[in-house]
Amino acid sequence: MNAKIRLYVEHPLGQEQSVPLEKAQAHYLFGVMRLGVGASVLLFNGADGEWRADVVEAGKRGGVLTCTEQTKPVQMPPNLWLIFAPIKKARTDFIVEKATEMGARRIIPVQTEFTNSGRVQRDRLQAHAIEAAEQCGGTFVPEVAEMQRFDRFLDGWDAQRSLMFCDETLVGEAVSLGQVKSSGWGILIGPEGGFSERERERLRRQAYARSVTLGPRILRADTAAVAAMTVWQQTFGDWT
Repeated sequence: MNAKIRLYVEHPLGQEQSVPLEKAQAHYLFGVMRLGVGASVLLFNGADGEWRADVVEAGKRGGVLTCTEQTKPVQMPPNLWLIFAPIKKARTDFIVEKATEMGARRIIPVQTEFTNSGRVQRDRLQAHAIEAAEQCGGTFVPEVAEMQRFDRFLDGWDAQRSLMFCDETLVGEAVSLGQVKSSGWGILIGPEGGFSERERERLRRQAYARSVTLGPRILRADTAAVAAMTVWQQTFGDWT
Protein backbone atom coordinates (compact mmCIF):
# COMPACT_ATOMS: atom_id res chain seq x y z
CA MET A 1 0.00 0.00 0.00
CA ASN A 2 1.34 3.42 -0.94
CA ALA A 3 1.95 5.75 2.00
CA LYS A 4 0.68 9.30 1.48
CA ILE A 5 0.75 10.63 5.05
CA ARG A 6 4.04 11.91 6.53
CA LEU A 7 4.45 12.22 10.27
CA TYR A 8 7.24 13.67 12.43
CA VAL A 9 8.03 11.56 15.49
CA GLU A 10 10.46 11.99 18.37
CA HIS A 11 11.57 8.37 18.38
CA PRO A 12 14.45 6.39 16.83
CA LEU A 13 13.72 4.92 13.39
CA GLY A 14 15.24 1.80 11.85
CA GLN A 15 14.46 -1.58 10.35
CA GLU A 16 11.72 -3.36 12.38
CA GLN A 17 11.78 -0.50 14.92
CA SER A 18 8.49 -0.12 16.82
CA VAL A 19 7.23 3.43 17.15
CA PRO A 20 4.57 4.24 19.78
CA LEU A 21 2.14 7.03 18.96
CA GLU A 22 1.07 9.88 21.19
CA LYS A 23 -2.64 10.51 21.72
CA ALA A 24 -2.75 13.44 19.27
CA GLN A 25 -0.94 11.44 16.58
CA ALA A 26 -3.28 8.48 17.06
CA HIS A 27 -6.30 10.77 16.80
CA TYR A 28 -4.97 12.25 13.57
CA LEU A 29 -4.13 8.92 11.92
CA PHE A 30 -7.07 6.83 13.11
CA GLY A 31 -9.78 9.40 13.88
CA VAL A 32 -9.20 12.05 11.21
CA MET A 33 -7.49 10.13 8.40
CA ARG A 34 -9.37 6.89 9.13
CA LEU A 35 -6.33 4.63 8.88
CA GLY A 36 -6.39 1.14 10.33
CA VAL A 37 -4.12 -1.80 10.98
CA GLY A 38 -2.05 -2.61 7.88
CA ALA A 39 -2.00 0.96 6.55
CA SER A 40 1.36 2.55 5.73
CA VAL A 41 2.69 5.92 6.92
CA LEU A 42 5.95 7.77 6.24
CA LEU A 43 7.87 8.73 9.38
CA PHE A 44 10.86 11.00 9.98
CA ASN A 45 12.59 12.31 13.10
CA GLY A 46 15.21 14.72 11.75
CA ALA A 47 18.09 12.25 12.20
CA ASP A 48 17.34 8.82 10.72
CA GLY A 49 15.87 9.76 7.34
CA GLU A 50 12.37 8.87 6.18
CA TRP A 51 10.90 5.41 6.82
CA ARG A 52 7.81 3.60 5.65
CA ALA A 53 5.99 2.16 8.66
CA ASP A 54 2.94 -0.10 8.97
CA VAL A 55 0.19 0.30 11.54
CA VAL A 56 0.21 -2.73 13.85
CA GLU A 57 -1.98 -1.32 16.64
CA ALA A 58 -4.65 1.37 16.25
CA GLY A 59 -6.62 2.87 19.11
CA LYS A 60 -8.33 6.08 20.16
CA ARG A 61 -5.61 7.00 22.65
CA GLY A 62 -2.53 5.51 21.03
CA GLY A 63 -1.10 3.04 18.59
CA VAL A 64 2.05 1.37 17.36
CA LEU A 65 3.81 1.49 13.99
CA THR A 66 6.62 -0.75 12.76
CA CYS A 67 9.30 0.54 10.36
CA THR A 68 9.67 -1.64 7.26
CA GLU A 69 11.81 0.30 4.74
CA GLN A 70 13.89 3.46 4.55
CA THR A 71 12.53 5.63 1.72
CA LYS A 72 14.95 8.59 2.05
CA PRO A 73 18.24 9.22 3.84
CA VAL A 74 18.38 12.22 6.13
CA GLN A 75 18.90 15.36 4.05
CA MET A 76 20.59 18.06 6.12
CA PRO A 77 20.02 21.65 4.98
CA PRO A 78 22.90 24.10 4.46
CA ASN A 79 24.47 25.67 7.55
CA LEU A 80 22.09 28.64 7.31
CA TRP A 81 20.21 30.43 10.08
CA LEU A 82 17.30 32.81 9.55
CA ILE A 83 17.14 35.65 12.08
CA PHE A 84 14.07 37.89 11.96
CA ALA A 85 12.06 40.38 13.98
CA PRO A 86 8.59 38.93 14.62
CA ILE A 87 5.63 40.67 13.01
CA LYS A 88 1.89 39.94 13.07
CA LYS A 89 1.03 36.38 14.12
CA ALA A 90 -0.03 34.96 10.74
CA ARG A 91 2.91 36.53 8.93
CA THR A 92 5.39 35.28 11.54
CA ASP A 93 3.93 31.80 11.03
CA PHE A 94 4.47 32.26 7.28
CA ILE A 95 8.14 33.16 7.80
CA VAL A 96 8.77 30.05 9.91
CA GLU A 97 6.98 27.78 7.44
CA LYS A 98 8.81 29.13 4.40
CA ALA A 99 12.19 29.15 6.17
CA THR A 100 11.68 25.44 6.90
CA GLU A 101 10.68 24.68 3.31
CA MET A 102 13.61 26.66 1.89
CA GLY A 103 16.33 25.02 3.95
CA ALA A 104 17.03 26.96 7.15
CA ARG A 105 18.85 24.93 9.80
CA ARG A 106 17.90 27.25 12.66
CA ILE A 107 15.28 30.00 13.04
CA ILE A 108 15.86 32.79 15.58
CA PRO A 109 13.36 35.56 16.47
CA VAL A 110 14.98 38.77 17.74
CA GLN A 111 13.55 41.82 19.50
CA THR A 112 14.80 44.98 17.77
CA GLU A 113 14.07 48.59 18.72
CA PHE A 114 11.18 48.79 16.22
CA THR A 115 9.81 45.25 16.63
CA ASN A 116 6.05 45.57 17.08
CA SER A 117 5.45 42.06 18.44
CA GLY A 118 6.47 41.81 22.07
CA ARG A 119 6.26 38.04 22.57
CA VAL A 120 6.28 34.88 20.51
CA GLN A 121 5.14 31.38 21.43
CA ARG A 122 8.16 29.28 20.58
CA ASP A 123 6.29 25.97 20.93
CA ARG A 124 3.64 27.11 18.45
CA LEU A 125 6.27 28.25 15.94
CA GLN A 126 8.16 24.95 16.37
CA ALA A 127 4.92 23.12 15.60
CA HIS A 128 4.58 25.17 12.40
CA ALA A 129 8.12 24.16 11.41
CA ILE A 130 7.27 20.50 11.97
CA GLU A 131 4.09 20.78 9.92
CA ALA A 132 5.97 22.50 7.09
CA ALA A 133 8.58 19.71 7.03
CA GLU A 134 5.82 17.09 6.98
CA GLN A 135 4.13 18.81 4.03
CA CYS A 136 7.21 19.57 1.91
CA GLY A 137 8.88 16.17 2.13
CA GLY A 138 11.80 17.32 4.27
CA THR A 139 13.62 14.97 6.62
CA PHE A 140 15.00 17.71 8.92
CA VAL A 141 13.14 20.15 11.19
CA PRO A 142 14.95 23.39 12.11
CA GLU A 143 15.06 24.46 15.72
CA VAL A 144 13.04 27.58 16.50
CA ALA A 145 14.95 29.39 19.24
CA GLU A 146 13.54 31.53 22.03
CA MET A 147 13.30 35.22 21.13
CA GLN A 148 16.37 37.24 22.13
CA ARG A 149 17.04 40.96 22.43
CA PHE A 150 18.92 42.13 19.36
CA ASP A 151 21.91 43.56 21.25
CA ARG A 152 22.38 40.39 23.28
CA PHE A 153 22.04 38.31 20.14
CA LEU A 154 24.88 40.20 18.45
CA ASP A 155 26.98 40.02 21.63
CA GLY A 156 26.89 36.22 21.35
CA TRP A 157 27.41 35.99 17.59
CA ASP A 158 30.25 33.77 16.37
CA ALA A 159 32.44 35.99 14.16
CA GLN A 160 33.33 32.93 12.05
CA ARG A 161 29.74 32.85 10.78
CA SER A 162 28.93 35.42 8.09
CA LEU A 163 25.77 37.50 8.42
CA MET A 164 23.76 38.65 5.40
CA PHE A 165 22.23 41.91 6.62
CA CYS A 166 19.26 42.97 4.48
CA ASP A 167 19.46 46.76 4.67
CA GLU A 168 16.41 48.60 3.31
CA THR A 169 18.36 51.86 3.10
CA LEU A 170 20.43 50.38 0.24
CA VAL A 171 17.42 50.08 -2.09
CA GLY A 172 18.49 51.06 -5.61
CA GLU A 173 22.21 50.59 -4.95
CA ALA A 174 24.23 47.85 -6.63
CA VAL A 175 25.35 45.66 -3.73
CA SER A 176 26.30 42.01 -4.08
CA LEU A 177 27.23 39.16 -1.76
CA GLY A 178 30.13 38.38 -4.06
CA GLN A 179 31.80 35.03 -3.44
CA VAL A 180 32.41 35.18 0.31
CA LYS A 181 33.43 31.80 1.69
CA SER A 182 32.25 30.99 5.20
CA SER A 183 31.71 27.97 7.42
CA GLY A 184 28.19 29.14 8.13
CA TRP A 185 25.77 31.97 7.40
CA GLY A 186 22.91 33.88 8.95
CA ILE A 187 20.31 35.98 7.17
CA LEU A 188 18.99 38.94 9.16
CA ILE A 189 15.58 40.44 8.35
CA GLY A 190 14.43 43.57 10.16
CA PRO A 191 10.99 44.58 11.47
CA GLU A 192 8.26 46.41 9.58
CA GLY A 193 9.67 49.72 10.77
CA GLY A 194 13.20 48.83 9.71
CA PHE A 195 16.34 48.84 11.82
CA SER A 196 17.15 51.84 13.97
CA GLU A 197 20.15 53.91 12.96
CA ARG A 198 22.00 52.68 16.04
CA GLU A 199 21.36 49.04 15.10
CA ARG A 200 22.33 49.67 11.48
CA GLU A 201 25.59 51.36 12.44
CA ARG A 202 26.53 48.54 14.79
CA LEU A 203 25.94 45.98 12.04
CA ARG A 204 27.99 47.94 9.53
CA ARG A 205 30.96 47.92 11.91
CA GLN A 206 31.06 44.15 12.09
CA ALA A 207 33.57 42.42 9.80
CA TYR A 208 31.31 39.36 9.53
CA ALA A 209 28.26 41.34 8.32
CA ARG A 210 27.54 41.75 4.60
CA SER A 211 25.02 44.52 3.87
CA VAL A 212 22.84 43.70 0.86
CA THR A 213 19.81 45.03 -0.97
CA LEU A 214 16.94 42.88 -2.17
CA GLY A 215 16.16 45.00 -5.20
CA PRO A 216 14.72 48.39 -6.14
CA ARG A 217 11.63 48.12 -3.90
CA ILE A 218 11.24 47.92 -0.12
CA LEU A 219 9.73 44.54 0.71
CA ARG A 220 7.45 43.50 3.53
CA ALA A 221 9.30 41.53 6.20
CA ASP A 222 7.74 38.17 5.26
CA THR A 223 8.43 38.75 1.55
CA ALA A 224 11.98 39.84 2.35
CA ALA A 225 12.66 36.59 4.23
CA VAL A 226 11.68 34.49 1.21
CA ALA A 227 13.57 36.75 -1.22
CA ALA A 228 16.73 36.75 0.90
CA MET A 229 16.76 32.98 1.30
CA THR A 230 16.26 32.61 -2.45
CA VAL A 231 19.25 34.88 -3.16
CA TRP A 232 21.43 33.04 -0.65
CA GLN A 233 20.42 29.57 -1.83
CA GLN A 234 21.10 30.49 -5.44
CA THR A 235 24.55 31.87 -4.54
CA PHE A 236 25.85 29.57 -1.79
CA GLY A 237 23.23 26.93 -1.05
CA ASP A 238 22.17 23.50 -2.24
CA TRP A 239 19.99 24.66 -5.13
CA THR A 240 22.84 24.65 -7.66
